[in-house]
Amino acid sequence: MLSIPHMIVVFLVVLVVFGPQKLPELARSLGKLMAEFRKASGDFRSAFEDEMRDLERQARVAELRKQAAEAVAAVNEIGKSQPAATLGSPAGTKALPEPYPETRMTEAPVIEPESEAVARLDASSGESVPGNGSDNTESTTPGDSTPSHDQQQPA
Repeated sequence: MLSIPHMIVVFLVVLVVFGPQKLPELARSLGKLMAEFRKASGDFRSAFEDEMRDLERQARVAELRKQAAEAVAAVNEIGKSQPAATLGSPAGTKALPEPYPETRMTEAPVIEPESEAVARLDASSGESVPGNGSDNTESTTPGDSTPSHDQQQPA
């Protein structure tokens, strides 16, 4: 780069050679030339960067295809050596044994009445109903009274 004293010397030489009338035209044409040079260099740079991005993209696509092919080959090889896994378990895992095969988990708990619960009175006679844990020692025959709501069986 030229220093300030060097630029002053160059300006004086140009002024003497071309004269004061041609100097504005010369400066204008030099400015247009610089603008065109910058535009051309910017276009060249952008075209070069575009080509580099395209090459990188093609390299990435080729690498991804290669990885996908390797993955498919690995899955095929694993599939040949191991039996098919059940749904919901990854390949190569063993099925877990059920902890208590005799008991089954249900969605809702089953509520069963306790036979030794508090005795209830029959609504019609005011006596306790036999068979539901009452301490009453009265004996009734099965046909004597109607069973309570808790003892009725669905039809």
